[in-house]
Amino acid sequence: MKRNLYLLGLLMLVLVSCDQKPSLQKYFVEKSQAKNFMAVDIGTGFLKNEGLKFTDEETKALESMQKLNILIFKRNEKNGADYDAQKAEVNTLLKSDNYDELMKMSLGGGGFSVNTKGEGEHLDEFVLFLNNKDTGFGVIRVLGDDMTPKNVMTLVGLLQKSNLNNAQLKPIMDMMRQK
Repeated sequence: MKRNLYLLGLLMLVLVSCDQKPSLQKYFVEKSQAKNFMAVDIGTGFLKNEGLKFTDEETKALESMQKLNILIFKRNEKNGADYDAQKAEVNTLLKSDNYDELMKMSLGGGGFSVNTKGEGEHLDEFVLFLNNKDTGFGVIRVLGDDMTPKNVMTLVGLLQKSNLNNAQLKPIMDMMRQK
């Protein structure tokens, strides 16, 4: 009997300790298979397998990155209200989940924001949120351990240097071409 009470107490403790607070990570998981969404996770291995030669700085940047998550919402003439709701939800998550907004810019019909999470120069997450009222929005998360802004910029350069027509990115490109 005491054992059952102990197990019940332990189960309740586990259930209470689970964080029910919304997060960008939970949003990615929930939306990855949802209608109008496309998600791709890319590990650093895809860059390493491109046959590229890396400088010491590029190697350090790659070692600080764990993975890259991309989530795209494809807007069309039928899902405008859903686009507005989903875009608002991402904005709310970025404001409420301890992200620091580094930059935000509005461009005719769209815009972007750059957000980070971490302590000063030691970033655990870098988020680029792009949106366009005609085509949809995208959230790009660079997850790492003790990344610096310089590491992130080096990673962007590596992505440009690599073959971006990689099979991992093909589903996103195909989705964006569809009407």
